[in-house]
Amino acid sequence: MRKEWIYGKLICSALFLLGTCLPASAQTGHLSGVRVVNDEIKKNGREVHVNFVLDIEEMHVKRQESVRLYPVVVAKEGGKSLELPSVVLDGRVRDKVHRREKALTGSAKTDGAYIALRRKNGEAQQVEYAVTLPYEPWMAQSRLVLREQVTGCLECAQSGMEETPVKNTFLQLFRPQYATAFVQPGKETVKVRNEVRVARLQFRQDSYNIDPKFKNNESELATVSSSVEVVKTNPDLTITGIYITGYASPEGTVEYNLKLSKNRAEALAAYAQKDTEVDASLWHVTGVGEDWEGLRKEVEKHPQLLKIDDVLRIIDECDGDKDLCEQRIRDLVPPEIYQRLLNEMYGPLRRNEYRIEYNVRNFNLEEAKNLLKTRPDLLSVEEIYMVADSYGKGSAEYDEAMLTAARTYPANAAAVVNGACVKMEQGDVKGAIDLLEGCEVKDDASVLNALGVACARDKQYDKAKEILERALKAGSMEAQKNLEQLAGVVADL
Repeated sequence: MRKEWIYGKLICSALFLLGTCLPASAQTGHLSGVRVVNDEIKKNGREVHVNFVLDIEEMHVKRQESVRLYPVVVAKEGGKSLELPSVVLDGRVRDKVHRREKALTGSAKTDGAYIALRRKNGEAQQVEYAVTLPYEPWMAQSRLVLREQVTGCLECAQSGMEETPVKNTFLQLFRPQYATAFVQPGKETVKVRNEVRVARLQFRQDSYNIDPKFKNNESELATVSSSVEVVKTNPDLTITGIYITGYASPEGTVEYNLKLSKNRAEALAAYAQKDTEVDASLWHVTGVGEDWEGLRKEVEKHPQLLKIDDVLRIIDECDGDKDLCEQRIRDLVPPEIYQRLLNEMYGPLRRNEYRIEYNVRNFNLEEAKNLLKTRPDLLSVEEIYMVADSYGKGSAEYDEAMLTAARTYPANAAAVVNGACVKMEQGDVKGAIDLLEGCEVKDDASVLNALGVACARDKQYDKAKEILERALKAGSMEAQKNLEQLAGVVADL
């Protein structure tokens, strides 16, 4: 045992005297002796400034070794990386070799390094590192590591590459703080609601007398009476008016159709008033005559109609003598065109629209909670928010109440904006966009601002910029800040 130990010592001594080092696989890494301090990585325009200090006080480099430290930016998901200029730390002998090489040939293996210096073991040493890189978007999802590569005597062997993390997030990009504040809904002092329906009664030619037994009139009249009774018998509602509007199709003269539409509307009002016993003073009747706007919609439902473009053109250009316009349609060839209009498209225009207008009483919290599930339209936005607040912000019930308000009142900017904000908080940005784009107050400043923010979060940056600029012009105080936030995001692309 003693002999084997002596032989081992002799062999090691011989290798040392010959300047031979251990194979690469047996070498020990130096990264454990390196500390990265005062690291600062900032983006300025299209450049990234990388600054840090390498503290190598604990690092021991053998005299024949050359240690090359590589800062490397590594993409979050494979493929891309960027190797920064290396720092070379030479042992005493290797430093002399590289200096001699430089003196004799004009170049050395340390050329291209950020810095090359001799490591004086046991002494405090630091390397101040500062480089500037061209910015690329993938860097935002990357990390910074420090790798080492060691070469030994006569650079005859090379170690495997070792690595240690420096920064798990290489670059912190601009983080926008978009402003979409809660919009306080206005107080609805008197809750006015209405229901609009259509009655398609059948009249004999040139008549405005109602015959309940004629065709489907009995069913239509029952529907009208039932609609009124539902409101009349609800103790929470008070009818303030019933408005009936009569419409006619274009055949015949304008004067005749105007009179006919009013007479038929009055006939319906008289019948329903008697049947429902609603005070006669609450009934209001008007006749508007020929419905050319409705005719266009009906024609569009029949794309196979012969010469449909000509028919639509006549309708669109009809802003004067409507009797003449109707004659122009009659004169189209073949005559089957007009016959189809008469048989298929004129019928739906002959109708009475009726609107039941009523006031709704105010409700307490428990009543409002129950109505929110069945008749949210009877609650004011303020009452719905009272229910939401009772559950607490952040709860599923709170979110659902806020979204119910937005769906129920698409013409209420506060309800729509607040509902969209809930959608965005839930991570449903596209749902927020749909809600805002589908509302009835698209040009409201607060709606435009919220839509711009939603588009920005959906990475539709050009669209977001255009909408936020419209919001700013419309008077949104938040839009200017959001445009600045958007500019910061776009600068990082």
